Amino acid sequence: MKEYIVSARKYRPMSFDAVVGQEALTTTLKNAVKSGKLAHAYLFCGPRGVGKTTCARIFAKAINCQHPTADGEACNECESCKAFNEQRSYNIFELDAASNNSVENIKALMEQTRIPPQVGKYKVFIIDEVHMLSTAAFNAFLKTLEEPPSHVIFILATTEKHKILPTIISRCQIYDFERMTVPGIVKQLKMVAGKEGISYEEEALNVIAEKADGGMRDALSVFDQAASFCQGDITYRKVIEDLNVLDADNYFNIVDLCLANKPADVMVLLNDIINKGFDGGHLVSGLAAHVRNVLMAKDEQTLPLLQTSKRQAERYKEQAKRCPAAFLYKALKIMNDCDINYRQSGNKRLLVELTLIEISQITQPDDEGAASGRGPKRLKSLFKRLKSAQPSEARQVAEAETHHSVHNARPADEAATQGGGNAATQQQSRETARQQGQATARPGGPAPLKGLKLGRIGKTFDNLRHRSEERNESTAVTEEVKDNGDRNAFTSEQLMTQWLAMCNRMPQQMTGIAARLKNITPAITEFPHVEVVVDNQILYDDIIKIKGRIRNTLVQALRNDAITLDVRQAKPEEIKRIPTNRERFDELKTNNKAFEKLSEQLGLELN
Repeated sequence: MKEYIVSARKYRPMSFDAVVGQEALTTTLKNAVKSGKLAHAYLFCGPRGVGKTTCARIFAKAINCQHPTADGEACNECESCKAFNEQRSYNIFELDAASNNSVENIKALMEQTRIPPQVGKYKVFIIDEVHMLSTAAFNAFLKTLEEPPSHVIFILATTEKHKILPTIISRCQIYDFERMTVPGIVKQLKMVAGKEGISYEEEALNVIAEKADGGMRDALSVFDQAASFCQGDITYRKVIEDLNVLDADNYFNIVDLCLANKPADVMVLLNDIINKGFDGGHLVSGLAAHVRNVLMAKDEQTLPLLQTSKRQAERYKEQAKRCPAAFLYKALKIMNDCDINYRQSGNKRLLVELTLIEISQITQPDDEGAASGRGPKRLKSLFKRLKSAQPSEARQVAEAETHHSVHNARPADEAATQGGGNAATQQQSRETARQQGQATARPGGPAPLKGLKLGRIGKTFDNLRHRSEERNESTAVTEEVKDNGDRNAFTSEQLMTQWLAMCNRMPQQMTGIAARLKNITPAITEFPHVEVVVDNQILYDDIIKIKGRIRNTLVQALRNDAITLDVRQAKPEEIKRIPTNRERFDELKTNNKAFEKLSEQLGLELN
């Protein structure tokens, strides 16, 4: 039986022209070989499977070729090329830094650099996965890399450039390898399939190329797997079954169902997908990529950004005609939020379901937004009245509406529950209650709002914490609470308790003044007159700005509408000097004999 060789090894490029997707880099390397302008160190970096080590080997063979072609390729006929092809060359050394990363390995390598080449011009050292070297090995390698012998060339290859010391990078010519495009990978797979005599569907090769994520080696490995499963006939259905890839038809169906506002059908489809073993996060990511492709298909200029087959591109264009741009933008934002929150979510399936429901309601008619729902008609009419009223009137209307909806509903409910009442009496009671509520809550009417406590209209710090609207600070000073008849008595201790509670309830933007107010002790001069004494002009000015709110808060907390608030700056003799730590220590020793004795026995001193 003939020995089987995987495609990634069998079709490994042996010349620069055979390298896929790195035309700019291979052209630069060929020109360097033609001109003879070779650097002493090169750094090849990029993702896995894009040709870094392959290009390093081709470049090393071309450097030592005795008769290079006019294009800078190796001739494959001289002794140096034959030795390399037969893997017996003594001028090209390849070191795996992942398993040879110690200082001793680098020192042994440096010893070999002293010996000149026997055949050819240069000794080429290819160090793969160079980022795996230890710091000590890098330092041992540094001096030789900076000034190597004239017959030595180093080619370093890595997938993680950021892990290499900057002193190493600065001594190398850097070549960044790019990920391969889907069309480029598909083209190479077609060539391999033709040589192997394997039939294929282009959509199946596109799935393989997308699965490879820009790596040619990965694409060839997946190709071998699919060819083995399909027995020489690679079809789209068999490939998605073998690779456990979610069929693109599911994404097209989900988008169509969301456009038709059918969340129930979307939930059924989601359940079928999850029962097949697919992850909800994978579904959201794939759907986001699908919606992005649909968005790209809406404009002819962005069509080249679709790295798919022609048949698939036509399907995207067809669906893009039915999808409004606003729907696609909102759907992408919703799915992006879901992707961000997916890992932290405790119920991942529920998060995915809510995301799909929200997408399916984006174009739902008669809604203000996705998943906004519909409110009762009573609330809608109230919102219209609040919108047309003035700010102060709107607040009164809202509180009156709430008060009367509860207060006036009780007679009707009580009438309905009485055993001796009849249906006519109940209906009349409910009608009377409704008419009274409408007449009382009318914003432009002359009659006062019955049952509404005016004492709670004043702006307090609770209002600032829980309401979004802000008034001018100048009006807050003169804003007073209306008299509602409360005259509760309170003590100095109760005043201080509510004062501290007020400071703790102040909004976040007033944290600074709240901390300073905690150091002030308000005093009852003549009940219910409250006096606040501050020791500097800056704090006095800050308190004056919010004096009205302070009073309103105390009125509500102490339940006394007659409270008056006076703020004044302390006289010089009223300002107490803050004692130093030494003075406090001495005072403690003087007033507490036990502490004085203890400090003498322990030899306590103040630092």
